[in-house]
Amino acid sequence: MNGLTRRLTRLGVIVVHDGVMAALSFLLALYLRLGMDPFDYSRELVMVGTPIFTAVAMCVFAVLRLHQGVWRYASLPELWQIMRASAVAILVFLLVLFWVTRLELLPRSALGINWFILVVLLTGSRVAYRILKDGRIFGLTPRADPDRIPVLLIGATDGADMFIRAMSSVPDARYQVVGIVDTRQTRVGRRIRGVEVMGGIDRLDRIMEHLSKDGRRPHRFVVTDPQFTGASLAALLEKAEGFAVNLARLPRITDFTPGGGAAIEPRPIALQDLLGRAQQVLDRTAMDGLIRGRRVLVTGAGGTIGGELARQVAMLGPAEIALLDNSEFALYCADLDIGERCPKLTRRPILADIRDRARMAAVIAELAPDLVFHAAALKHVPMVESYPAEGVLTNTVGTRNVADACRKAGVGAMVLISTDKAVNPASVMGASKRIAESYCQALNTATESGRNTRFITVRFGNVLGSTGSVVPLFQRQLDRGGPLTVTHPDMTRYFMTVREAVELVLESTVLGTEPGAESSIFVLDMGEPVKIIDLAQQMIRLAGLEPGTDIEIKITGLRPGEKISEELFYDAETTHASRYPGVLLARPRPVDLEALTRGLEEMEAAARAGERDALNAALARLAPDYDPRAAAAERGQALP
Repeated sequence: MNGLTRRLTRLGVIVVHDGVMAALSFLLALYLRLGMDPFDYSRELVMVGTPIFTAVAMCVFAVLRLHQGVWRYASLPELWQIMRASAVAILVFLLVLFWVTRLELLPRSALGINWFILVVLLTGSRVAYRILKDGRIFGLTPRADPDRIPVLLIGATDGADMFIRAMSSVPDARYQVVGIVDTRQTRVGRRIRGVEVMGGIDRLDRIMEHLSKDGRRPHRFVVTDPQFTGASLAALLEKAEGFAVNLARLPRITDFTPGGGAAIEPRPIALQDLLGRAQQVLDRTAMDGLIRGRRVLVTGAGGTIGGELARQVAMLGPAEIALLDNSEFALYCADLDIGERCPKLTRRPILADIRDRARMAAVIAELAPDLVFHAAALKHVPMVESYPAEGVLTNTVGTRNVADACRKAGVGAMVLISTDKAVNPASVMGASKRIAESYCQALNTATESGRNTRFITVRFGNVLGSTGSVVPLFQRQLDRGGPLTVTHPDMTRYFMTVREAVELVLESTVLGTEPGAESSIFVLDMGEPVKIIDLAQQMIRLAGLEPGTDIEIKITGLRPGEKISEELFYDAETTHASRYPGVLLARPRPVDLEALTRGLEEMEAAARAGERDALNAALARLAPDYDPRAAAAERGQALP
């Protein structure tokens, strides 16, 4: 109640203040226009016009919500609002006074003067309040405080402006900006809120020397340019190491919370910052239209991709979301996460194994989902190489079970999450996913011939931080003091963040569910491949250590099923750009559904019987580009 009382009191003070300013502006306008005491000119005009203008102004200000502005953060938007409100008040007053007095005594030019004075009075009081609270004029003069950490900003951008303003306006801010380095070479020699832009990134050595001589040597570099990523950021990381300076960056401006220094606290450089991937502009409207009000099922919801799919789908307002996984604990965690994020959303956790054909048919028939995202899979290449039957039963047979159940239940669309390892596969994992792709593509061709369910395949490479991927392994090895193990010095992989991958999966689904969409595999643009040994070196540097000195990198040799480099397309696949940046279309080779179905039955029988030779033969028939013996020979290994 005390909080409500305070808010009402503040609102009352603002309303009274603006009313007083309106009355004062009317009297001052008359005085300036007449050059004499307005009472000497016409007491009737003053006694009638002043209360009418004050009342009109207060009503207009209330309607236009002028009183809702926070004076502590008064700036240009508030000025435009005041100018507009003042103009409306003058026009309404003119009409009211014409109705009351026919404007017989009012000098017309006084209205223009009145507008100008009212704008000055309303704006001036707000500016004066902000100056009083800030202790200076909008932070144009940065505070000098020896107890603050000196930082050098990398990027003469809006982020630098916001950071300096925040650090100047917060009494207990941690940082003191000592200079700015321009990453774009366009503002060198100029100043941002009193802080000098000292030079381009190529002059960083001289800038550091100059600041050191002045006793202002920075303890940290803070990257404020959101476009400064990839190789340029990696080079800066090496330079920072040479200067014994920490490197951090600001969150994107879209993530800032206005008015708080803590809200724009620099964060450590993350691995994804070094990948150099441009942020894509997403079609949020189409994604919302895809999900909102529909029933959605996510298989493998306890995994990295499935979990992120569930989170993003849940935020788009489905009528119901079903989470399916065969791990009790993973399913529990996924359900708990969605429940905390979207407590009002209807959700159904389902403990089931996609390898059970009858169970999947029953689950999907009962749920009757509009959309199924199939992310359940075994993805660890060496592990699946050791247990090929398990990989085939999950990745291929399981996908067939889900797809057939979707087709039988009349699901609107099923989305298969595939992998770049399905292209020219050198492993059982890759071959099993390739056959799953072929089956879904064959079903989609049948859909184009009159069936109901649309089958969409999305193919992409590694996601940072996924279960079993190299990044968590490197982090674990770092925590133990090394060494970091790399299987081959030339090994490269495609990487993107899990959030970006799922966003592009949703956009691909939008494209795949549009009327008249052709049968295609949607391939996410992964950018340039990254050398794993470079990734290891960068992670060591991000930990503040020196590769080869503090932490060793050890070459261990290729593991079963591994390739030195991965591909996103087959040579025979024709590729096209889509209307969404980051999503490419691949036209696959046609597959005969009946022949593929017979082959799948034979392969399933071999897998369930544990007949490895028959299983390898079936894999080679159904995925013609897969040759397990040639792949093993390339690695210098004998096939079991």
